[in-house]
Amino acid sequence: MKHLLSGKYQWLKRGIFSLMILGILGILTLTGINIYVKGSVSKKLYKQAQADRLPKVDCIMVLGAGLKEDGSPNFMLKDRLNAAISLYQKGISNRLLMTGDHGREDYNEVQAMKDYAIQAGIPADDIFMDHAGFSTYESAYRAKNVFQISSAVIITQKYHLYRALYCAERLGINAYGMTAKEAQYGGQWIRDAREVVARSKDVAYCLFRKKPTYLGEPIPITGRGSETDD
Repeated sequence: MKHLLSGKYQWLKRGIFSLMILGILGILTLTGINIYVKGSVSKKLYKQAQADRLPKVDCIMVLGAGLKEDGSPNFMLKDRLNAAISLYQKGISNRLLMTGDHGREDYNEVQAMKDYAIQAGIPADDIFMDHAGFSTYESAYRAKNVFQISSAVIITQKYHLYRALYCAERLGINAYGMTAKEAQYGGQWIRDAREVVARSKDVAYCLFRKKPTYLGEPIPITGRGSETDD
């Protein structure tokens, strides 16, 4: 009986040890991928004070960040939009691409983004909407293959910008990143933790060229934004 209990105890110890080793390897893998992603694009990140150093590009791409209950952009998204509008006014590009979630009839993130830019004085036909930008990877994939973008400045917060730039670069866009206004947003620690895993996921997606949820016919960014009206 003692021998049987001892054998089970040994198997339990081995199992726990194996799980610990797997956990350590997983953490090391995630850490290594995150260091790689950030290091590969760090030289293409710009602060708003460095905006004048940015080259002219096909478009300024704004990644969605959510809406408030009244349907207007939340504070994080407003900071992204304000940064993009500033670049447009500086002449970095005469095209804006709003990419986000319009997966339901009652939730149209990209229309709210376009409306915000129009209210700031941007001509409606200079603003394109990607209604199926359901993730960072899908936004980059569709920017290249649907909107036929070769170069872009991507606008988002710094924690997110590394992954956005990585995806765009790996999918064939000559991309630069400018950080939106850095502020204290609620729940940032959750976004930071999620980003660690998301970077690893998108490295795999880029490697295997995962197809987006929707693709569709080309809508060249050189055309008119009204072509993307819902």
